[in-house]
Order: sequence, then C-alpha cells, then structure tokens
Amino acid sequence: MNWLDAVGWIGSALLVWSLLQTRILRLRAINLVGCVVLIGFNWALGVWPMVGLNTALAVINIYFLVKLLRTRHSPAAYSVVQVAADDDYLAHVLAVHGQDIARFNPGFELRGTAFLVVRGDETVGVVALHDGGNGVAVVDLDYVTPKYRDFTPGEFVYRQSHMFTDRGFHTVVVPARPALSAYFTRLGFSRVGEFFSLTLRT
Repeated sequence: MNWLDAVGWIGSALLVWSLLQTRILRLRAINLVGCVVLIGFNWALGVWPMVGLNTALAVINIYFLVKLLRTRHSPAAYSVVQVAADDDYLAHVLAVHGQDIARFNPGFELRGTAFLVVRGDETVGVVALHDGGNGVAVVDLDYVTPKYRDFTPGEFVYRQSHMFTDRGFHTVVVPARPALSAYFTRLGFSRVGEFFSLTLRT
C-alpha cells in the first residue's frame, strides 16, 4: 500500500466513524474532515465525480456546523417546560434513557418538580429538583441526551432561563458526583462539602 492509498483509507474510515457518533456536532465535524481528506485523495487520482461529491458534502457539513455553532450559546435556542411528576411523556423519556441516566446519576429518584429542556420540537434534557428549604433548590437530576452534549443546555438552564429564581430559589446545589465534576465546574458551580453549589443571579 502506498501513501496515497493510505490517505484514501483514512478518509473513508473517518466518514464511517462519523456516522457512529451520537453527538450531532461531532458527527458533522468528523464527517467534514473525512470529506476534505477524500477531496484531496480523489483530486490526486483525477476522479472528478468523487471530488464533486465530497465537495458538496463538505459544503453541506460547513453549512450545518455554522448553523449549529451560531445557536450553541443562544438563549433563544432552548425552552424549559415544567411537567407533572406523573406525566406520561416524562416517564417515557426517563425510561428510554434509563441506563444512561443511571450511569451518571445512580440511585436517581424523582421526588419533586420536573422540567423538560427542549430545542425546537425536540427534548434535549431533563432537570428534576426538590426544595431544600431557605431558597435552596436541590437538583436530583440534570440529564442531557447524548446528541446534545456538545451544546449548552445546562448554561441556559442555570444562567438564562430564570426557572429557579422565578420559583424563589437563590441557590442551586447538586450532589457532587465525580463523573459530573467537570460539567458543573464549567457551569460556574463551586465545590462545597458534598455538593456543587451555584448562587443565582437575580
């Protein structure tokens, strides 16, 4: 195998790998890299139909990447919808993602108020909390679906949605779990004993 063949195989492997991604932003980015590699490969061989195909795919990927990145931090991209604890759709979402939820939130039990985080007509996450007293909200579950983990629904929930302050809370605390440490630190939480804590802006 010469170096040009290797380039072709690498490009093809990147395209296949991109289709295995559950995160939409990562899928687009890897697919774009694979297309660029295959553009170079097919250009070198003079296979112009494949150059045209991969160029078109690269343009499509760039279009959607720009669109996704423009709305990544936009508060207009998300909404929070309160649902009853016995809501059938909430139960469906929790059941569908049950194994993934248990991986990050072992022992999770719904015992208070629940909210769906939505982007357009798609549910991207669930937040469940209960009142810890004295203006403190205790978050029992903060779950984002795999597809949207490269985005910032958590930033919207805690910094822009007012879902906590509108209900009289001034502080949010979350049990400190190692698997979620980087996530909550990135959102501005501080470690306080056995919890991550965030003082809300009013």
